[in-house]
Amino acid sequence: MKIVVIVQARMGSSRLPGKVLLPLGEISVLEHVLTRCKAIINVDVVCCAMPDTDDSTPIALLAERLDIQVFKGPEHDVLERYYGAARAVKADIVLRVTADCPMIDPKVCGSVLELFCGRQVEFACNNMPPTWPHGLDCEVVTFASLERAHLEAKRPHEREHVTPWIRSHPNISKANLIGPANGIEEHRWTIDNERDYEFLQAVWKRLPVGCKAWNYKVPLKILQTEPELAEINKGPDRLEGLEKSIMEELS
Repeated sequence: MKIVVIVQARMGSSRLPGKVLLPLGEISVLEHVLTRCKAIINVDVVCCAMPDTDDSTPIALLAERLDIQVFKGPEHDVLERYYGAARAVKADIVLRVTADCPMIDPKVCGSVLELFCGRQVEFACNNMPPTWPHGLDCEVVTFASLERAHLEAKRPHEREHVTPWIRSHPNISKANLIGPANGIEEHRWTIDNERDYEFLQAVWKRLPVGCKAWNYKVPLKILQTEPELAEINKGPDRLEGLEKSIMEELS
């Protein structure tokens, strides 16, 4: 059983172009993501799936330097890109992560994977409903279910956001990892705009010196000590991108 992490990454962004290569501490946002994904237990391969466009070259070079497999596919049909990457690396199980989440927690991802295997489901995640900070999101899906989505999903938002068809299908078995409560799902730990970047820079400056293998409890403790930091990038809703795609379909 081959377990593969596939990280989707691109240079294009309407709000913050090139965000995945912005510096965060001593390395880039993307390098944080890829390095932390390599630390997820029981994972055989990490693959970076990027658009087949000229501006993806810096992403590919970074991934190759980190010994991460590279796959290039359609820019806008991200489901096609994921399916192509999973097929290319011969994945049996795919763990999906996005490149705009530099705080992604290997232990949380590992727990979602453990839940997936323990429950023997076809899809597992930690945001249905959201109970973790936005930026710790991950999904695990069987290759068979991903292939089925690739063949049957038709609506543009299902192609762009990869898993809506899987999430909504009544005959695909699912499990969700519940977070530790205390309102931590209100935190926004992703990077989508300048305020997010300002917030992440502030948190990184406060990380313990030499601390590399930290989990979500470290930034959470920082925010408990300095709650005003969370006001830097409070909102928007984590489903804003998906909702925007659906509205564009209906217009």
